Amino acid sequence: MVTLEKRPTPSRFWAAATPIVAVILTMLAGGALFAVLGKNPFEAIRTIFWDPLFGEFAWYLRGQLLVKAGPLILIAIGLSLGFRAGIWNIGAEGQYIMGAVFGASVGLAAYPTESRLIFPAMILAGAFGGWLWGMIPAILKTRFNTNEILVSLMLVYVAEKILSKAALGFLRNPEGSGFPGSRNFKDYSAASNPELIAGTGMHWGVVAAFIAVIFAHILLQRHILGFQIKLAGQAPRAARFHGVNPARMIMLCLGISGALAGLAGVFEVAGPAGQISIDFNVGYGFTAIIVAFLGRLNPIGILLAGLLMALTYIGGEMASTNLGLPSAAIQAFQGMLLFFLLAVDVLTNFRIRMFAKGVA
Repeated sequence: MVTLEKRPTPSRFWAAATPIVAVILTMLAGGALFAVLGKNPFEAIRTIFWDPLFGEFAWYLRGQLLVKAGPLILIAIGLSLGFRAGIWNIGAEGQYIMGAVFGASVGLAAYPTESRLIFPAMILAGAFGGWLWGMIPAILKTRFNTNEILVSLMLVYVAEKILSKAALGFLRNPEGSGFPGSRNFKDYSAASNPELIAGTGMHWGVVAAFIAVIFAHILLQRHILGFQIKLAGQAPRAARFHGVNPARMIMLCLGISGALAGLAGVFEVAGPAGQISIDFNVGYGFTAIIVAFLGRLNPIGILLAGLLMALTYIGGEMASTNLGLPSAAIQAFQGMLLFFLLAVDVLTNFRIRMFAKGVA
């Protein structure tokens, strides 16, 4: 008989090894999935993890790595602060969408004016839009004790409806011959977010992601607020004795995570995406949850996890195009990473014990 025995203290070994073991198990299970679909598992895994970095078109795909990783890291940093405090924001996808809509609205309202103030105003509007969307579950939680998981998740669908309305209505390009979608920001230099160094994928959103990693690391390691965030998650009762206001902590964490998700949205709409469209959101807000946990809610870990997840995005697209793998299989492969991460993480706090049947 197999049982789980509570460890006296969490295992440092498994805390560090869990992400690595989860990646290895994901490769094995993913390879089995690809084999069932009639594809060569070794070729599929190589295409996903090796070819984007060292393959024929690696010179181009390495730049795309930062493009994909930027929003994932930025959103995951915000989510990780809430997760550490025991505040579960599952609606970052909606906050990402609203940041894009608010930022795009400001930029398009100024069209065709060319001013250096337009892009900074879009950034502020995007952060405000994400913050505002994050405040809804925060206020409902603190005033009416609603479940922030359900509220934030349901708000994603509301945000998607607003996005559709924007693409088909109030932000639609009047010169677009009736097709859905806004003007392209790449044709409007004052509101665009181009590459800062050609061919690298580095734009202001990536810079913001790196800055967020640095500030989050300093906050958690050197600032009293970081200590309070960790204490609120690990020992809520002790946090209250320490003077931590639970309502204020909820408002703060959901506000920060919403603002960072909104920033990711506005940087994406003004840069790689280029416009508000019906299919603007591609799941970054949900994938960032995997990134946050894969990075162990640690800013440096999130940076590495964001790059790894971006690699699966790019490699998955290559595998879908070159090997004919269905996109659903790639999404399942990415989902396996979170499944194995949570499964293996059990070993951090529990050890497996084997007992002979019938022995007490």
